[in-house]
Amino acid sequence: MNSIIDPDRLESCELTPQEYQRYARHLSMPEVGEEGQRRLKAASILCIGAGGLGSPIAMYLAAAGVGRLGLVDPDVVDTSNLQRQILHGNSDVDRPKLDSARDTLREINPLVKIDTYQERFTSDNARQIAEPYDIIIDGTDNFATRYLSNDLAVLTRKPNVYGSIFRFEGQCSVFAPHLGGPCYRCMFPEPPEPGMVPSCAEGGVLGVLPGVVGNMQAIEAIKLIIGIGTPLLGRLIHFDALHFKFRDFKLRRDPQCPVCGEHPTISDLIDYDEFCGTGRVNEKTTNLTEIDVHELKDRIEQRAERPFLLLDVREPNEQKICCLPESILIPLGELSQRLHELDRDSEIIIHCKAGGRSAKALKLLTDNGFKKTSHVQGGIDAWSKHIDSAVPRY
Repeated sequence: MNSIIDPDRLESCELTPQEYQRYARHLSMPEVGEEGQRRLKAASILCIGAGGLGSPIAMYLAAAGVGRLGLVDPDVVDTSNLQRQILHGNSDVDRPKLDSARDTLREINPLVKIDTYQERFTSDNARQIAEPYDIIIDGTDNFATRYLSNDLAVLTRKPNVYGSIFRFEGQCSVFAPHLGGPCYRCMFPEPPEPGMVPSCAEGGVLGVLPGVVGNMQAIEAIKLIIGIGTPLLGRLIHFDALHFKFRDFKLRRDPQCPVCGEHPTISDLIDYDEFCGTGRVNEKTTNLTEIDVHELKDRIEQRAERPFLLLDVREPNEQKICCLPESILIPLGELSQRLHELDRDSEIIIHCKAGGRSAKALKLLTDNGFKKTSHVQGGIDAWSKHIDSAVPRY
């Protein structure tokens, strides 16, 4: 494996006496040595997300001496982040994540240049943000950004180091058709239907799991920079933390892939929110009723005159964190067996964490003859953001 770093760039990346001391353990390894460390210094990496995966990725790449790190994240630190997002601490709650990340990374290694982009990574800004970097690392947990980072990497001929986590399981790969491997679309040509795959916020994640997967992503980036070992091109590593098993799957490039195939049909970035159904109702539920949290607030205030049932389809542990007034809990997984507990003649408004599960519950009720039903767009998370900030977010 050859390094992705142009040898001409090494001329301006001589190591200082301070760097010889800091990176002594790298320099003593023949596979890395002085030239490998200079390649790390010459390299630039863009990490999308400063959360669960982005934390170990950024921290270890900074410690390793990667010369320039870019971080993209629009969010602020929430208490629920601290269980796994080790870039941040208690004193950082309510701070922009990138401010916290910059402080932490400077403490780890002040020699690394840190660029921050406190905005969503979108089709409109992705090319401009990613242009100066050699590698894109995907540390996000949503499908729209995964497809965006993949297509951008293919179109700009940059490696895309992929990772994902959920509950006790994680996976990692390197997508780089220009280096001979497949891309993310070769593995997943189409995104799942909106709401079909729960997010980490809905399904949970073991706090230490991002450390394992994020470190795998950092290792793969370092290998690509130095030009050592066998990168995860055409391979997907799956890690099961509960049973501590690693599985290695072979991935093949799809000749019909719309972005990296023999006759690509995608030559520029598209609207990935539209492609993944983000922010719109699933086509299967377009004839069903959706209300926003402001409408729900009005209905709660008018409850005496216009009674309704507020149905919470989250899990019991989620309800213990926060709940809306006078709601009843029936988890989505139990709903089909507990329909008899609901009055078909009553108006029912359904909510969950962010709207995905409530949309599925709405379709289930409608398919079973419930006429006066609707669900809350954005769920209790939107309620916390727009109506009552005292309701904890998680």
